Amino acid sequence: MVLALATIVIVGGCKKKQVPPTPPAAPPPAQPKATLSVSPESIDRGGSATLTWSTTDATSVSIDGLGTVDLNGSQKVSPTVSTTYRLTAQGPGGSTDATARLTVVEPPPPPPQAKAPEVGEDVLFAQSIKDIYFDYDRYDLRSEDQAVIDANAAFLKSHPSIRFTIEGHCDERGSTDYNLALGDNRANAARSALIHAGVSGDQIKVISFGKEKPFCSESTEACWQQNRRDHFVYGQK
Repeated sequence: MVLALATIVIVGGCKKKQVPPTPPAAPPPAQPKATLSVSPESIDRGGSATLTWSTTDATSVSIDGLGTVDLNGSQKVSPTVSTTYRLTAQGPGGSTDATARLTVVEPPPPPPQAKAPEVGEDVLFAQSIKDIYFDYDRYDLRSEDQAVIDANAAFLKSHPSIRFTIEGHCDERGSTDYNLALGDNRANAARSALIHAGVSGDQIKVISFGKEKPFCSESTEACWQQNRRDHFVYGQK
């Protein structure tokens, strides 16, 4: 029995021990995936579009021109020129890129504006210069006509090349010779007032028509008042 037990111990002690199997290697981290799109893909200059992106297996995301952004998201952009946006997603498994192109369409140039027709000095003169009026048998300027003289003078000083004539007129009452003299006094009164206001005397010519060229032919006070005037005419004859 002793011999048998010894044999069992020896045989059991010589049995080879089993080594546990090596565990399989962990799979490498997945490489990030990313998508980037823009809507609309074309805009007029001054308009805007929306960038939209999504990623998986990424820990950080950046877009050129925008900097670091969320892993998934969207953002409005308004570039002034066509732009290719590039997204870079990084993670333990490496990095990946995605791009989207936004085209900016330049607006067509505005149509050329039609050149405004040039207005001649004669037209400007007719539009700007106003006549002045006188009381019966008088040639001194009335206070209400001083503003007219001032406005006329301002225009004439800004157009020193204009030459013009002041016509002195009278109503029908009185003799021809008397009214010719009165009309001359009226025309010269306006000339003196304009020169005093700064208009060059070289621009001005005076002439009297007395009662020979009435503006109104009725024998009424309202009509006579229209005829007692200094009339300003473009040009000198």
